[in-house]
Amino acid sequence: MNKNKIYDYQKLLGTKNSQEVIIWAIDYFGKKNIVLSSSMGAEDQVLTDMVIRIEPGVEIFTLDTGRLPEETYNTIEETERHYNKKIEIIFPERRYIEELVNRYSPNLFYESIARRKLCCQARKVKPLKRKLSSLKAWICGLRREQALTRTGAEVIEWDENFELIKINPLIKWTEKDTWDYIYKNRVPYNKLYDKNFSSIGCEPCTRAIKNGENTRSGRWWWEDSEQKECGLHLQKSSVTKRT
Repeated sequence: MNKNKIYDYQKLLGTKNSQEVIIWAIDYFGKKNIVLSSSMGAEDQVLTDMVIRIEPGVEIFTLDTGRLPEETYNTIEETERHYNKKIEIIFPERRYIEELVNRYSPNLFYESIARRKLCCQARKVKPLKRKLSSLKAWICGLRREQALTRTGAEVIEWDENFELIKINPLIKWTEKDTWDYIYKNRVPYNKLYDKNFSSIGCEPCTRAIKNGENTRSGRWWWEDSEQKECGLHLQKSSVTKRT
């Protein structure tokens, strides 16, 4: 796909529902050239259900950072049993983690935003870049409602960070839409949501939220910045500007 033509596809896909977007993407790129990247979060579980119903041959993978909550590992196993499908688990390269931990500390992410981002780069961004390097497109569970950093995201984008097309079928969905689908279709989900967690990442960097707090406030809660991202989804890199 010519990335200069993406705005035309944004207009085309903007009129389609989530399932239709997925069908179009798989048909356009081919099931061997597109993947679903899942954090095992609620939105990604919705997409897992949709993708498997549409084309079970599409690969689904998740990143194991080495610091995930036990509930997330349980969700991986429950999802595999429920759909009778193996989810590929991608790990960070040991040398990057050893270098960080030995240079700083095991919990370097608490020390500064810069060091937290170094940890995210080693445990998330680098493994994802390695995985996506041979593909043409990836499907993500982004919703505009999730964070200020995602309000400008489109249903289809050129991702300059990873140099491929990013498809966001749930971009217009609300949190209610997400959970209505999960309950209606009996989709497996991370049980931390039942304990008032709203955005689940690594165990040391995730906490439950209080009533009235933003859904992303449980991530890196010691940081004051509203621009909370780990580097997988960068607004300046991924959003195609309209002309």
